[in-house]
Amino acid sequence: MNLPEERASGLLFVADPHLAGSAPGQRLPDYPRQVLDKVGICLDMARDMNLLPVFLGDMFHWPRENPNWLLVEMMNLFRALRPYALIGNHDKYQARLTDDCSISVLESAGVLRLLKDSGPAFRIVTPAGSAVVGSAPDGTAIPDSFDRQGVRKGESVLWLTHHNVNFPDYPEKKVVAHEIPGIDWIINGHIHRPQPTLQKGTTRWSNPGNIVRITFSRRSMERVPAAHIWRPGQDELERVELEHLPFFEVFPEQEFPEESVEADGGSRFLDGLERLAWKRTREGSGLKQFLKDNLQPGLAESELVWKLYQEVIADE
Repeated sequence: MNLPEERASGLLFVADPHLAGSAPGQRLPDYPRQVLDKVGICLDMARDMNLLPVFLGDMFHWPRENPNWLLVEMMNLFRALRPYALIGNHDKYQARLTDDCSISVLESAGVLRLLKDSGPAFRIVTPAGSAVVGSAPDGTAIPDSFDRQGVRKGESVLWLTHHNVNFPDYPEKKVVAHEIPGIDWIINGHIHRPQPTLQKGTTRWSNPGNIVRITFSRRSMERVPAAHIWRPGQDELERVELEHLPFFEVFPEQEFPEESVEADGGSRFLDGLERLAWKRTREGSGLKQFLKDNLQPGLAESELVWKLYQEVIADE
């Protein structure tokens, strides 16, 4: 298997930074500087600990028209280490990765290596062993199996994903965690709330959670942003908490929106629609993406909601 070979002591996973030139949602105006500082801390950690930094998708909050000053600062941050970055749904415009997407600018500048295709991407060689690292970016399928022909004796196989996986807090998500022959680890971005590692046969499914608090909610208030380290032989990712400000220094002091509790018969789908309406129009990947991610065949309101959406779009 002829793959680019990287040498380091391990991998540093940085999930979903959602960089933006202006504050999304309910975040206060200093958001751009605060997230840049977090990314800088992660890259300093990678350099000091000889780790290869890998971003797990959604480098940007909005895919295009990010300010030049932000792109220049990111170029300066990334130039020395040239990290890898998985493509997330927020990195694409209308579900497509094009040359005018901001993350493509960083790739063209030679400061970022994009994981934009499904399949084996690179090999990491560490003092404790090596691993083949594959990717399934947003919009591509997680493989059902992986042929280990060409994998060296004792090597692990890791697959980096950006998908809606049914971790414990999200039992309704479409991708069901299961054993994938030939793959030892699935490392997932996209889902911002950290989830416990799931062991499914010989495959571990991990969702470390993102490094920035975007949603104004009680759960976000309880969460501590962190990066995560993988080295050969670990059963769990090593969590490294990041410096962060108190919750009400990055969000306004105000009432929390009501949150449905699924155990009491509430619908997370309807709760999501409420949140989409409550947040700014520009927030997230938009109504269409939300519906695609959350409509389910067995859900009573799904067919009606999708039909209404199509009628509205047709009228436009």
